[in-house]
Amino acid sequence: MPLDIRPPRPDELALLEGIENDADALLRDLLDPPTWWPAPPGSSRAAEPGFLLVADVGDGVVAGFVHVLELDGHAHLEQLSVSPEHGRRGYGRTLVGAAMAHARDRGHDRMSLRTFAEVPWNAPFYERLGFVVTEPRTDVELMLAETEKRLGLDALGPRVQMTATL
Repeated sequence: MPLDIRPPRPDELALLEGIENDADALLRDLLDPPTWWPAPPGSSRAAEPGFLLVADVGDGVVAGFVHVLELDGHAHLEQLSVSPEHGRRGYGRTLVGAAMAHARDRGHDRMSLRTFAEVPWNAPFYERLGFVVTEPRTDVELMLAETEKRLGLDALGPRVQMTATL
């Protein structure tokens, strides 16, 4: 069965938290933070303004998801998670491409994200998909950068904002 990128069904929202926590384990192992934040429930993500897309690999298996926030007319890729057991198959790249197309169809002309600059599957990955390092300029982008600083993410490694034209 081919990969199906689509919005999650209500019964699949509960799967997203586990996928994100499993994917975050790779980052925790690399960065060795003193604490880490558990993923929010999928229902919380679904309640935020924006959209979710999942990678359905068939037989009821959701391999990953992407979450895009839409705030003040701005599209921001908030989270991309692929279960490690399904990693390195292009699902993340496909999810990001689908999210960019969906955001464009919803009237956005660019998409931002925030990520670790030196983690290979973070900034270098997004750069290959057309994102470039930019400075926060909108109120939303400035708020997101400040939230990360308040949470202490910058203490784990350099963080950057990246933006892609849609």
